[in-house]
Amino acid sequence: MANDVDMKKLFRGMQEKMILDHNLLREHISHPTTKGNAVALRWIKFLNNYLPNRYCVDGDAFVVDHTGRCSGQIDLVIYDRQYSPFVFLEEGIKYIPAESVYSVFEVKQTINKEHIIYAGEKAESVRVLERTSVPIVHAGGTYPAREKFDIVAGIIATSSDWTPPIGKPFEKAANTLTSSQCLNIGCVLDGGSFLLKPDGTFEISSKEEALISFFIKLFVRLQELGTVPAMDIDLYSRALDSEQL
Repeated sequence: MANDVDMKKLFRGMQEKMILDHNLLREHISHPTTKGNAVALRWIKFLNNYLPNRYCVDGDAFVVDHTGRCSGQIDLVIYDRQYSPFVFLEEGIKYIPAESVYSVFEVKQTINKEHIIYAGEKAESVRVLERTSVPIVHAGGTYPAREKFDIVAGIIATSSDWTPPIGKPFEKAANTLTSSQCLNIGCVLDGGSFLLKPDGTFEISSKEEALISFFIKLFVRLQELGTVPAMDIDLYSRALDSEQL
């Protein structure tokens, strides 16, 4: 006879452990950059463990396009390796083609107005890049080039400078962002998660379900995006050739 599994209880236990781990990092690591990198690595590990294998999750990455333009440094990127296979690694820093990106996140110790604006600017630096899309050849013929989707952007933090953690002050700060800067989803680990709805309002979870709510809503959003557009590798090769002239 099969035993029942309380998924909500499992995620709550995982959330409590992540909060404890993050608080330990805060207590024992004094250097801000090192502390921030450690927290980002915890989130990267979590998402790599629980998202399907079709999604790659990395941090400390730059997103580039075939014209040579580059985004700001991104704390956490969710991307594809099947239809956009080239990920360049140089001195430990990854350069990910814009076509392969599903989602980008800024990772912070706390969430506040300054960090919301900063995360929006990082999101915009990715969204303004030029993405190509070419037909995909398969055994039965050719799929047409797919329409490019809007890249999902968000912010992840351990705690919030606001009370309540995700309330009117958060909404006021988020509503100052432009359409190219908007944050679609996010999580305050000890305060709740948020999702930007089509009508421009926010769906906010309880703090007890911050992690499970964030993960499920992110997964659903990624599923809705489908597959990334196949990149035009020829355009990237032309950019490389031009450097040699």
